[in-house]
Amino acid sequence: MSKRLLFSALTVLMLYAPSAKGAILLDKVVAIVNKDVITWSELYKAMEFDAVDAVKAMKEDQRRKFFRENEAPFLEGLVDRKLQLQEAAADGITVSEKDIESAMENTKKKYSMTDEKFRETLKKDGLTMEDYKKNLSEQIRLGRLVEREVKMKIVVSENDLDKYLKEHPNAEKESEGYNLSHIFLRQTGDRNQLEEKAMGIYRKLKEGASFQESAALYSGDLSARGGGALGFIKKTDLNNDFLRVLSNVKEGQISEPFWSENGMHILKVNESVIFKNRREMLDAVRQKLHERMLRAEYGNWMKGLREKAYIEIKL
Repeated sequence: MSKRLLFSALTVLMLYAPSAKGAILLDKVVAIVNKDVITWSELYKAMEFDAVDAVKAMKEDQRRKFFRENEAPFLEGLVDRKLQLQEAAADGITVSEKDIESAMENTKKKYSMTDEKFRETLKKDGLTMEDYKKNLSEQIRLGRLVEREVKMKIVVSENDLDKYLKEHPNAEKESEGYNLSHIFLRQTGDRNQLEEKAMGIYRKLKEGASFQESAALYSGDLSARGGGALGFIKKTDLNNDFLRVLSNVKEGQISEPFWSENGMHILKVNESVIFKNRREMLDAVRQKLHERMLRAEYGNWMKGLREKAYIEIKL
């Protein structure tokens, strides 16, 4: 029997109930990665697991639509994950139960969670403890693999740093900026009503409402689908209205609603990169170079794994 027929024979029928009525769908093989297969149900389970809060907060039909639109790119990421797990197994990288328990305790400590709260969170996310431990074990193994095969090979030399600074005389200005999330309310009518709506959202955020979920629900910006995330924006790319507000907002804090020409904004500062001295600037540039070299090395490494693998996408 050929390899193609062998894997096609693994396709099975299953019951899948995305709604109260339920439906019968084909749990087909969507990708073959060497001797492993990825099924449709495995793909969707992984998408559910990795979904940000803003996606999880969507209504079921909206969430399914979002997942359908992102099947192909997510499947490519799952293929990469399979390749890395296979490589980790070949390299003899293992994870003990003690490693998993330690990682779980660190997570609970980081978020100040009791055992009960931790279990409640898993249940809310639709995860069993077995699912969580399996994913955590894989994450630890992949982290150790990338550390060994990629990160340990990255060294930013003084020559690299000097070359970058010569090529970028405005490195300090280019490196300063903010990692922001955003809620935007477009001006369409009465200014007072818009201000009241913005203040209502702001009060809920101060009381503990999720910024991601609030952005998905209320924001009129394209970033709403990603929970309002704007990513890192250089200080030089921000207008004076934003800079004036951000100068008074610390990391992790949320700005009060403020006006621009088109409407009202609420900003969350996820990270602030403002240098106090030249040493901090040089450290930031070195870190930027390290991340750039890491991405390049990681890309080359993944390309090598793919080139020597048997991969068939059947989505």
